[in-house]
Amino acid sequence: MRHLVVEACIARKLIDTSAYLWPGYVSASVVSVKDSVPLQESSWSTFMKGAELTVPLINALRATPASSLLELERLYHIALNGSEEEKSAAGKILCGASLVRGWNIQEHVVHLVVKLLSPPAPPDFSGPGSYLVSHMSILSAILFGLSSVDTVHILCLYGMVPGVAAALVPLCEAFGSILPTSHHQSTSDNEPSSYLIFSCAFLFLLRLWKFYRPPLEHGMSVRAGLTCIEQNLEYLLLLHNNQVALHSAIATDRNNEDMMPPNTSFAQPLYIESFPKLRSWYSQNQACIASTLSGVSSGNPVHQVANKILNMIYWKMTKGDNVSSSMSGSTESSCEEAYQRPVLPGWEVLEALPLVLEAVLAACAYGRLSSRDLITGLRDLIDFLPASLATIISYFSAEITRGIWKPVLMNGTDWPSPAAYLPSIESEIKEILASVGVDVPNCYAGGTAPVMLPLPMAVLVSLTITFKLDKRLEYIHAVAGSAMENCAMGCPWSSMPIIGALWAQKVRRWHDFIVISCSRSPFRRDPEATSQLMRSCFTSFLGSPHASTSMLETSGRGVNGLLGWAISSGGIRLPIAPGFFYLRTCRTIPDTHYIDSVVLRLVSEWTHGLGSGWACGLSARLMQGRTSLASAAAGVKETATLGASLICIAGGIPLVQVLYEETMPTWLMSRQVYTNPGPGPTALILEGYAMAYLMILSGAFIWGLGGFTAMNLPMHLRQARAFHRHVEFMVAALEGSVSLGCDPVTWKAYVSCFVGLLVGFMPAWIVEVKPEMLKRLAAELRGWHECELALALLERGGQSVMASAVELIL
Repeated sequence: MRHLVVEACIARKLIDTSAYLWPGYVSASVVSVKDSVPLQESSWSTFMKGAELTVPLINALRATPASSLLELERLYHIALNGSEEEKSAAGKILCGASLVRGWNIQEHVVHLVVKLLSPPAPPDFSGPGSYLVSHMSILSAILFGLSSVDTVHILCLYGMVPGVAAALVPLCEAFGSILPTSHHQSTSDNEPSSYLIFSCAFLFLLRLWKFYRPPLEHGMSVRAGLTCIEQNLEYLLLLHNNQVALHSAIATDRNNEDMMPPNTSFAQPLYIESFPKLRSWYSQNQACIASTLSGVSSGNPVHQVANKILNMIYWKMTKGDNVSSSMSGSTESSCEEAYQRPVLPGWEVLEALPLVLEAVLAACAYGRLSSRDLITGLRDLIDFLPASLATIISYFSAEITRGIWKPVLMNGTDWPSPAAYLPSIESEIKEILASVGVDVPNCYAGGTAPVMLPLPMAVLVSLTITFKLDKRLEYIHAVAGSAMENCAMGCPWSSMPIIGALWAQKVRRWHDFIVISCSRSPFRRDPEATSQLMRSCFTSFLGSPHASTSMLETSGRGVNGLLGWAISSGGIRLPIAPGFFYLRTCRTIPDTHYIDSVVLRLVSEWTHGLGSGWACGLSARLMQGRTSLASAAAGVKETATLGASLICIAGGIPLVQVLYEETMPTWLMSRQVYTNPGPGPTALILEGYAMAYLMILSGAFIWGLGGFTAMNLPMHLRQARAFHRHVEFMVAALEGSVSLGCDPVTWKAYVSCFVGLLVGFMPAWIVEVKPEMLKRLAAELRGWHECELALALLERGGQSVMASAVELIL
């Protein structure tokens, strides 16, 4: 890490290499010419001298990160002004090692790549059509370069997902509206076409807003006035518009010109209503998720397009062709096959696909269409327009959720059989769950029971295992794999081990990844499994709830016990760290509201253990008691930190809002049931402190330390409301308007610690509270003889409560 920091500073000319040396590094300026050994000239040096971009040089530049911004700027100039071949080569080089491994210049590469997704319009362009068509070469190279899994993580790291989504929306609108000039369609990144660019941009956009999540999550009822807007396209555009507004505010402030991020492309605010084709598909997709298709008259234009697509599919079936297309490695197509493919804009094809899928799935269910012909037809459809995969996933996942289709037997004749791998997959899943402390009996259907899947799920998995594992098709695999996993987890049948067995026998090198993914399926259906996993996280991080020593004094615990020492590259190594498994699992839980209650219960249990341990230490010797009390106080913070982390990771903003508005008030009003003997006064005090730390840390992790009104997004208004409601609840309870069920000692410790943390670390939050509410809270604290705390609260409440602060002093 030290070397990376130094190299980044050298690249930005912040330090002089002659003044900072380390073993293995010597500046070129201090090497004598006569003593130096002749070295082969680097590929980047050759490029900067004006060499032609030949295939060997392109491959060398893609494999080696750039070393300076000048090299990147020259590439960017070529990507905009070079020939078609040079534009494509420049895009591939930028998305190569410079993006993935260019630690010094990665930030600049990310911004340049995003800018290239929105090339400038020619000054003399007047239409018709879109000027983006003239940039097909560079757009194709950039889109394929960004489609890898690693690249998406890099975009997330630099906060560029909203900007990328905003750049993809116009691409989808433009290229999806173009009428292809030929029947021949290409799925090779070397031969860009309107269908290819539309499909790659469209599927990439779907990945960014988690399109592949099951319809059950999109249709979840609103709870406590909260909606998970993170899961839709409008949210990404809203984030982009917020970034545009922020950049405009910085740009207008001349004093902050140096604070502007380098090489950043900020466009105008975007709204989905400005793109009618995308908006129409978006509405249709939501309608298909919500209900089954309604009858469409045969004279409808959409129905006519659906008939053309069905004719294309059934023509391929009647010819008796095997599945041999570009998806399986072949890009050749006969003139007769090309003639049978309709020439339609991409958006029109997607609009008619639900009718096509309904027809072929019903025909298969009633025996009029064999499973082999169905899969062949769907494969030909994806070869024709890869973006069709989005509608296929949406339609089948909706039908899986509805549960109206009968299961089919995975017998190896009509449908592929997982029998060869299923027993070993199930055994490994149970071992992994046992290693993280989870016991889920009878979770999987094994033994002699027939292996069955619901028809839409069988179609989806059979379709995906026919895809060729080609680097060029990663933009398809990234969507199909995630969607299939999420659909299987939401399926009423125990289908994930079956799907894992089918994929494990297809790609053996993915065995460990598949088994880990299958092990997450019980947590979607069984809240008790999640509770057991969270208890294991507490035990691995803090030790036994009844231990008297701090986590820091016990080997094998802490962060290493929670997350593990390392990730093995030689296969699954048991036992797996519970925290690591929780990170891989928590985002797959459909309804996370119960996690708040589980965390409160676990925090209470561990703080009682800390209080009991301190009491035992106090009876022996005074000095030992003081030491144990310090350890108990540190343990309280550790416990609250872990609990807040588990909440924020699993549910984010909505879950923290529920914690403030519902879960914590309910816990305080409920009568706590303790074992006999119950906790002593010390344990009750520590419990109150732990709950206060949990609340403050959860809010700080999600909302930050600043004020709420400074943020202009609607979700931040709901965050402010959640905090205000909790303060109102505290005041009402202090005034006696609300009856509490918790012990008075716990309640007093909770209020004192909560307000103390606000005063000490969150003064911006206090300003947001209504002045009348602050005055009432300070008055109740004074009644507890907490005059200094009440005065500190009013001092940070602003001018509106200054008079009350003066009165308190007098």
